[in-house]
Amino acid sequence: MKYLISLAILGALSITSCQATPKTPNGTEQKPDRPDNKPVEPEKELAGPERQAVVSYFKASLSGGKTPALLEKALELNSLDQARQEIWSLWAQSNDPNETGLPALSPLTANSSPRSWVLSPESYGRDRIPAIMPYYYGAKGDKPSAGYPLFLYLHGSGPKELEWKTGLALSLSFQDSPSVYFIPQIPNGGEVADGQLYRWWQRSKLEAWEKLLRLSFLSGSIDPKRIYFFGISEGGYGSQRLASYYADYLAGAGPMAGGEPLINAPVENLQHIAFSLRTGANDTQFHRSELTKYTREALQRMAAAHPGYYKHFIDIIPKYGHAIPYGPTTPYLAQHQRTALPKSIHWEDFPVDGLYRKGFYNLVPLTRPQGTDRIYYEEEIKDNTVDLKIRSVKYQDSQVSSYYTSFRLVLLYDKTYTDATGGKLRVYLSPELVDLSRPVRIRVNGREVYSGAVRADWKHLTSSCALFFDPLRLFPAAVEVDY
Repeated sequence: MKYLISLAILGALSITSCQATPKTPNGTEQKPDRPDNKPVEPEKELAGPERQAVVSYFKASLSGGKTPALLEKALELNSLDQARQEIWSLWAQSNDPNETGLPALSPLTANSSPRSWVLSPESYGRDRIPAIMPYYYGAKGDKPSAGYPLFLYLHGSGPKELEWKTGLALSLSFQDSPSVYFIPQIPNGGEVADGQLYRWWQRSKLEAWEKLLRLSFLSGSIDPKRIYFFGISEGGYGSQRLASYYADYLAGAGPMAGGEPLINAPVENLQHIAFSLRTGANDTQFHRSELTKYTREALQRMAAAHPGYYKHFIDIIPKYGHAIPYGPTTPYLAQHQRTALPKSIHWEDFPVDGLYRKGFYNLVPLTRPQGTDRIYYEEEIKDNTVDLKIRSVKYQDSQVSSYYTSFRLVLLYDKTYTDATGGKLRVYLSPELVDLSRPVRIRVNGREVYSGAVRADWKHLTSSCALFFDPLRLFPAAVEVDY
């Protein structure tokens, strides 16, 4: 489809301090963190060789190499803030100082100098096509004490140089200062592969967004609670998909002049972000206004079923076509902050360009059940009990476009859910989610799969940091469960 126009530990809690015995789903005794099950004295900080072991793990994870064994060491929870700071400092040291990263912040102007990132080559048939992403990066206004909000702006699918320059001009006009903008140009546009690489959600671009998030968190200039993805036309499609895929990193997302089929951007994942979608009522090409209406209806259903969640502002603007007023989106988004550690999670784990997320909020799939390409997780934490519903998702076409005959465009789907089995899940925990001085219970689809003490350990801070590279998600504890 070619789109038109201009993204415990508690000290060491002894297992004997809890009357409940951890069990696996088959009733056998859950293995403790330490094979000898002996009490361990917790530590407030790491020794020199231990710090080096953490750095080695981080560097291996960043390079994609085989990671060494995690350092196991009981962690004292009353010094958790200090431990988190130490782990984050080691993470910062482990990132390559010679990496082509974000430049020092300077004002965003019409004369801002572009930079570029070299991404992994893109595949088209048997060809491997170089992917170079130019970008503008700059600030509007004075830095707030918590750091700037960050806006990722994704342009439309006209001539990419013109679209990119237009994006800079638009970004300067939006009334959202103080803010920082990252404004990329698509690496490969219509001149390559008949436009088939002109998509903001393909693999090389996912690499770029994760690099942007990682470097933004490390920069000290960006508020990690205020990151927003938005875009226009092709950038609207892209930011809608990316909003669902990366919702756990975002405070909000604002596609414009778009409208994706919901299979590409499940609204369930938008539980904790502010979502804006604005499309002209007369923007009927590729059913954009109709698909926007279906997204609004789906979010209305989710908001009614889950009061207090699924904030959205979806506007089908009368009398407008593909070009609409763009100004309202970023001021709306900027009002909202990220919820990094929610006690309620809805997540449809779906692939984007064949890639799955490694984790979402505090959930990390270790083994996905066979025979399904999508799993829907619902997590509710209350009274030190983690209740999980884990189900496979099947889509069935229910409405197909009759207008387009050269390709098949499915507008609506029916979804069916079946309890999933044969998987393994890591559940990260922290004092923000449960009381780690008390036993924790975990249930999957109504069945208890764990009950007992959960020990805080430096290894969990290390592994969660490497996985999420997020200063707001450094977890001191975890439980792995089979289902």
